[in-house]
Amino acid sequence: MDELQGVISEVVFRNDQNGYTVLDIEDENDTSTLVGYFSYINMGERIKAYGKWVQHPDYGKQFKMETYTMVAPSTLNGIEKYLASGLIPGIGQYTAKKLVEKFGLDTLDIIQYSPDKLTEVEGIGEKKAQKIFEAFQEQKELKDIMMFLEQYDIGPTYAVRIYKTYGASTISEIKENPYKLADDIFGIGFKMADKVALTMGISHESEYRLASGTKYILNDFHANGHTYVPEKELVEAASALLGVSQNHISETLVRLFIDKKIVIEQLDDIRAVYSVVFFRAEAGVTRRLLEFTQLCTVKISENIDEQIARIEQEEVISLAINQRLAVREAAENGILVITGGPGTGKTTTIKTIIRLFEKNDLSVLLAAPTGRAAKRMQEATGREAKTIHRLLEYGYGDEEDEMFFQKNEDSPLECDVIIIDEVSMIDILLMNNLLKAIADGTRIVLVGDVDQLPSVGPGNVLRDIIESGVIPVIRLNEIFRQAEESMIVVNAHKINKGEAPVINAKDKDFYFIRQDEQERIVETIINLCGERLPGFTGLSFFDGIQVLSPMKKGTCGVLNLNNQLQRILNPPENKKAEKQYRDTIFRVGDKVMQTKNNYKMKWQSIFDLEKEGEGIFNGDMGIIINIDSEEQFIEVVFDNEKLIRYDFTLLDELDLAYALTVHKSQGSEFPILVMPITFGPPMLLTRNLLYTALTRAKQLVVLVGKEKYISQMIQNNHITKRYSGLKERLLKFSDKLMQ
Repeated sequence: MDELQGVISEVVFRNDQNGYTVLDIEDENDTSTLVGYFSYINMGERIKAYGKWVQHPDYGKQFKMETYTMVAPSTLNGIEKYLASGLIPGIGQYTAKKLVEKFGLDTLDIIQYSPDKLTEVEGIGEKKAQKIFEAFQEQKELKDIMMFLEQYDIGPTYAVRIYKTYGASTISEIKENPYKLADDIFGIGFKMADKVALTMGISHESEYRLASGTKYILNDFHANGHTYVPEKELVEAASALLGVSQNHISETLVRLFIDKKIVIEQLDDIRAVYSVVFFRAEAGVTRRLLEFTQLCTVKISENIDEQIARIEQEEVISLAINQRLAVREAAENGILVITGGPGTGKTTTIKTIIRLFEKNDLSVLLAAPTGRAAKRMQEATGREAKTIHRLLEYGYGDEEDEMFFQKNEDSPLECDVIIIDEVSMIDILLMNNLLKAIADGTRIVLVGDVDQLPSVGPGNVLRDIIESGVIPVIRLNEIFRQAEESMIVVNAHKINKGEAPVINAKDKDFYFIRQDEQERIVETIINLCGERLPGFTGLSFFDGIQVLSPMKKGTCGVLNLNNQLQRILNPPENKKAEKQYRDTIFRVGDKVMQTKNNYKMKWQSIFDLEKEGEGIFNGDMGIIINIDSEEQFIEVVFDNEKLIRYDFTLLDELDLAYALTVHKSQGSEFPILVMPITFGPPMLLTRNLLYTALTRAKQLVVLVGKEKYISQMIQNNHITKRYSGLKERLLKFSDKLMQ
């Protein structure tokens, strides 16, 4: 076996998923290309690699590494390169040079053992010295853990997540119970944890293994929107996954039930298996909804119809029959659902309800599931609207990572009326926390479009409530004259009724461009976003043009569209900083989206430095304004105001947002919508997905592709079955109340 030792001068290529790396290494005489799988590697580090020399047909002579060991840098140049590589936040080329000039060959020992001496270097204060020390220690721990995990084929990306969860005790935690990885680490499923466990010698029929695999199947159902799983389906799926008999799984379910890890309940003719959290949420929502139908509210003394008439006169509006009925029902019931499609006057109805209650000295709170939906609600009503999470004051507990809603049954919301918009997006967990925080006697108005896609999270809340018939429901079904002028609105309703849309009507707002090949569809979309639509509308792409797609993968999927649109709309430039994270290049000027709720993330107003807050939410979109490779952070401005700094380790929370999936667009509105219409999985090419996409557009829709796929989507009215017991519970317990 050959040996090669030297300093890494450049990382040419790296796959963060599996660790495959191509790098240049400098030895005493020459620079060589080295390839192989490295758990952890950085520029400036010295390694001793073992393997063999090979001749690549395209790239020439290379050293193919089989194993390697790390060697501490031992020269001034090596130490400086090591520190200047960006490995440690706060140390770039300038600081690395200063440190080596000051401490020489002792630099690394000073950082590790005497970090207080770092303040002797100009530009390093006590805080920065402490930060450098902590980062250096973390890198050492992380390196050891990556080497440990490498033997179980766990790549660098997951290794970092594992380390962030368990810290210095990572190795001992995994050795004790490797199945914890499936429970605790996002992205590590049971199969990866199982591979680690079996490699460690854990029995095929271990109770740990059977319980973890069964919970994995249950959680997989939850991830697909179900609040429970029929026991028969769960047993069959877990048996197949684990390669054990169905009797083993049935026995495991009994143990999990006894240990109160799951709930098993009879729902009509189905034995339903719930995770405890979803059972409690579904039962809690049922109880509170029925209580609000029974609770007496303060009656509005003056004649309601007369008050509505005065509001119409003052606002110069004329309510439709069902709008007027909705306002009256909101005043007379403890809880009401208002549903309707675009152009049916939901906003006017909400505004009238608010005016009626305010005229009667009743306080009103407004909220929606997402930041963008709350912002739209606020702009439409002229009143403050918050996200539900912000309304419920999501905060911290005694433990650093313990978070909870501070508004609950013990500290309820202080208001007489609460109006919630975009209820179709609310999953069962959020609805449970919301209803717990609403005091008895408070009026509730739930507003949403039941024909849109259901919530991303488990449950079918709005549809179940409406179909149960237990809660009063008003359907707004009249399209107003002004809305009838928009082919977007007309076509959305046509599609919802299973009818073909009217396309390319002269001087209208709904266009279809025919293209057969997917590559041509992408080229057309790029041309539309880069030139034609800005020239036609006067809006730049970043001012309001949004590309949506039904799918993530494929030529017309979001991933490829984002790369292609970024290439044209925000190309690389010499002075434009960028950062590659996995397969994504983030660049100053990019349009990005937050992909998960992060309640701890701090933001600061770019207009008022004293105005700050916490929390950024799934679906919020912004623009990258700064990338600092030395300090290792990216700065993003959201909503043209909130400045947030992302450490490089948090970049898995950001995605490019030139193109979004239709699911990710829920709760948002865009002036101009562009969407490919092409072949895709039938489960995605559905009527309600197309309907949801069109209802996101305000001014203009441009579809690009083949008309036959519009027809296929309209005909595909298959709504994926979600296992949810809310409807059955509402019916069952409302019957008991009536007895």
